[in-house]
Amino acid sequence: MKRWAIVAAIVVLLISSLAAFSRGEVIHLVLDGSINPVSKDFVVRAISQAEEEEAQLLVIELNTPGGLGESMRDIVIAELASSVPIVVFVGPAGARAASAGVLITIAADVAAMAPGTNIGAAHPVDLMGGGEEPDDTMAEKITNDAVAFAKSVAEERGRNVEWAEAAVRESSSLTALEALDQGVIDLMADDLDDLLVRLDGYALPDGRTLQTSGLAVTEIRPTLREKLLNYLADPNIVYILFLLGLYGLIYEFFQPGIGFGLAAGGICLILAFLGLQVLPVNIVGVILILFGTGLMILDTFTPTNGILTTGGVIALLVGSFTLFDIQDRAIGLSWVTIILVVGTMTALFVFIISKALLIQRKSPAIGTKSLVGMNGEARISINPTGKVFVNGEYWRARSLEGRIPPGEDVTIVGMEGRTLLVRHARQARSLSEAPLTRKRKEG
Repeated sequence: MKRWAIVAAIVVLLISSLAAFSRGEVIHLVLDGSINPVSKDFVVRAISQAEEEEAQLLVIELNTPGGLGESMRDIVIAELASSVPIVVFVGPAGARAASAGVLITIAADVAAMAPGTNIGAAHPVDLMGGGEEPDDTMAEKITNDAVAFAKSVAEERGRNVEWAEAAVRESSSLTALEALDQGVIDLMADDLDDLLVRLDGYALPDGRTLQTSGLAVTEIRPTLREKLLNYLADPNIVYILFLLGLYGLIYEFFQPGIGFGLAAGGICLILAFLGLQVLPVNIVGVILILFGTGLMILDTFTPTNGILTTGGVIALLVGSFTLFDIQDRAIGLSWVTIILVVGTMTALFVFIISKALLIQRKSPAIGTKSLVGMNGEARISINPTGKVFVNGEYWRARSLEGRIPPGEDVTIVGMEGRTLLVRHARQARSLSEAPLTRKRKEG
């Protein structure tokens, strides 16, 4: 009997395990940051994996300032077409679903928010991204298109259509409690565990009922490639890498050596190009940055009293501000980054140019002419010729003021072939100070 009892217990456990397995699992991913092509691929991959594994539920934990309109639309389309129920949970406390995040939230089968979060400000220019500021006619077209898309998504999911329109037209924003009261979201939860408890037995509009009790939670994390590209989706990082790469290669070209500039500049440029593939780039901005850099470099070889450098700075500033076609300031290139980078480069080039001008005006530091103005010591009586010791060497010298005994300090005032023309050091100083004294007396 005991043997049969053990076998029965094992069979019951197996049946219950198989039943739990057949109910699927909960797949959870965290979407924290801007909405861009990389984050879009990550979410679409997670939805495909959830469908392949016949998961019970896919939970997207969202915290975003917004992002690119095309990436947002692709995510929304994938949400609406998913056979697996999708829950978008704006959390944890302090998170937000702004701009593109609004549409991603209301497109979910279940929209939830944590206390202390907010949703809204889906301005059409931010959603559409791209280029120059549109004129009134184009702005109205963009707004109407964004409103129609937001309303269609809200209608499909049975959410507050009026607020969806207000979020686009008026950049309306709501707290979590306000969103729940106005029918923008379906429920509130403190965290993921609390969310799964509240979802157990939740009836979806299509008739399906969620069963989340006792289900395993599988975390989907971005791949190494996705992490790298998502990090490079920050325009500020790509901008800095791009300029560092340019100046690293320029340094290596003009100062060939161990290859540090080539290696560091090449790596920075490769990473920058990876980021430029992800972000919407204005080719005119790239050309202006290259042109401005070229002007500043040219000024170091043909000093123009800063004219070329000034033109280069202006080209760099214009190119930097137009480099990325991103209107949303929350995810765009920061003007602080531009000012700091261009300011540092300008200071560097001004320093280099000033040093170049000083070198040009300086007396020759090599060859025999460099001895003029130096002091030495008479080693053999100079009457009128003799030997002096100057700059660690013995030279033939001729006195311009009579005999100079050995041991006297002399000043080289000129050259005659390979012979130094010298005076007493005291006499040379008095001659050099005479014009200054005369000017003072005249004053």
